[in-house]
Amino acid sequence: MSSAGTTPGTARVSRFAEPSEDELPGDIREIYEANRAKIGFVPNVFRAYAKRPEHFRAFMHYHDVLMRGPSGLSRAEREAIVVAVSSENRCLYCTIAHGAALRVIGKDPMLADQIAANWRTADLSPRLRLILGFASRVNEPGFAPADEEIGALRAAGLADDDIWDIAAIASFFGFSNRMAGVMDMRPNAEFYTMGR
Repeated sequence: MSSAGTTPGTARVSRFAEPSEDELPGDIREIYEANRAKIGFVPNVFRAYAKRPEHFRAFMHYHDVLMRGPSGLSRAEREAIVVAVSSENRCLYCTIAHGAALRVIGKDPMLADQIAANWRTADLSPRLRLILGFASRVNEPGFAPADEEIGALRAAGLADDDIWDIAAIASFFGFSNRMAGVMDMRPNAEFYTMGR
């Protein structure tokens, strides 16, 4: 038995009950179908949050604003932040799921795996090293940057909105990591082979 109380290979999504799809509100059911059409399955984070539809909607909306909305950060840089922070927080679900997204979007499976293992020893560009360094600092308990730290980011060419986005992504996924831990959310098996 695993620590989650299931035998290996079982399909439990979370320690809390998952609603059946015929019980879902129409908008959430549409999101399930859109994901099945696009990637072939419904990510377990959707299934876990569907238990609380208002939480699902709020969580997914802010996720999409941060990860897909306009930003001076590339999609790959944003996924790298998620993987680095999630790895530091030892979040199985987010490290695996967003590691898969980083492999697909970044088109560099080796680098994605390096970031998941330890971004500090990964073969990073100077810009990405600076971004992940700040994201990691945001992830520290009680972190509040000094003006000099923000100034160093600006001096390296990051706009204020970019700095905001780094902090927002790191903060949001700190929350997401902790909720995934509370739920004992399990990664979909498909994530392990995506982008390899």
